[in-house]
Amino acid sequence: MNPFRRTFVTCNVVGMTVKHRVSEYRRRMRARGLRPVQIWVPDVRSERFALEAERQAALVARADEQSDDQEFVEAVTAPWDEE
Repeated sequence: MNPFRRTFVTCNVVGMTVKHRVSEYRRRMRARGLRPVQIWVPDVRSERFALEAERQAALVARADEQSDDQEFVEAVTAPWDEE
């Protein structure tokens, strides 16, 4: 046998539908103690997201000018080595 011969495998299950492959994959993952989770996240490509990110960044940039929140936090926080 030629050790340099390449073998390409595109699908190791012949005749299995996508639905069946997905079902088997999920079954194996559940057997390993895992479960599927679906999450929804903001679409970072949208104009609405860009506008909101810009708005929040501007608020953070101006935070030092508009409040003394950080001074309050520092006043009530004990250094880690004194706990």
